[in-house]
Amino acid sequence: MAFLLFFAFTGIAGAQGHVIPQSAAAGEFSWEPKPLFPDAFFTDNLAIRNARDGRLYWAISEREAGILAASSPKESILLNNDILAFYGHPKSRNMGILGRHTKEELNVKLSDLATEYKTAGGRNIIKAFYIIFGTVWPGGDIGIIQDSVLSEYIEYALENDILIFIDHQIGKYTPADGIKRMLPWLKYPNVHLALDPEWRTTKPMQEIGRVTADEINQVQRLMEDYMIENQIPGERLLVIHQFNHIMISNRDKVLSNFQKVRLVHCADGFGPPSMKRSAYAFNALAANIPIKSFKLFYNSGIPGAGYDNPLMTPKEVVELKPRPYIIMYQ
Repeated sequence: MAFLLFFAFTGIAGAQGHVIPQSAAAGEFSWEPKPLFPDAFFTDNLAIRNARDGRLYWAISEREAGILAASSPKESILLNNDILAFYGHPKSRNMGILGRHTKEELNVKLSDLATEYKTAGGRNIIKAFYIIFGTVWPGGDIGIIQDSVLSEYIEYALENDILIFIDHQIGKYTPADGIKRMLPWLKYPNVHLALDPEWRTTKPMQEIGRVTADEINQVQRLMEDYMIENQIPGERLLVIHQFNHIMISNRDKVLSNFQKVRLVHCADGFGPPSMKRSAYAFNALAANIPIKSFKLFYNSGIPGAGYDNPLMTPKEVVELKPRPYIIMYQ
């Protein structure tokens, strides 16, 4: 499959971009609707959550779940909500919109965009900051964000009903190594995790990285075991990015049935709407990962940085089949 990668390393790690393969032409992929309810979403107890403190991301503990399982309905954060996120690194203007504005400015911009999505899709919108936690360097080494910087964003997000996703680019390490580095941050109730297989390589900017289904399943097991052992209540989301078929091998073997980890499959990559729809349709074929996500790229004006042209509208995004439940902008 022919593909083109074009990057420029500036700032912390430079402008990040990736082109959806031209072979993902409109009509090449077929999509067949698959039921998402109830198994994909019913995980947390709504009545108990509301009685406790009403927070969007509060969830019952394992002990409470055992007591209430026989008589109480349960729901996930995604049952009645979509998540809208701004992506990037707080210390780099070149890696996404999140690094080009203050936390306060991002909050305002997210609120304005959330209004557009609410109008287009009718569902409640939860705001999120999607932060690059581990940045790949040439040779596959990883630079980890400073604890103080990440804590600052998490604390602000807690005060403003904003979720946090922390995203590891893996590099020369295993997905298990990457997830273990992030697990302690799950002590914060608004933190969720993400892995980007594109950067699981020792040759970033020269080749597309990849992970296997077994590795994804192992990561989910590690995450769930950590949550149980540390009495972290409810479920957390784990996002896996993909824009090229090689990025997840044996994709049909990926599991999505963990009790405390909700796997999300994100269609990444920039390009015109026709290419983005085709790449999303390819991801939609993975019905074993039913919860989908969609990423869009602003024109940052940074030389060499890829972007969507034209940028799809909120209405066009929510009309994708199946609908994406997490929408992010870089």
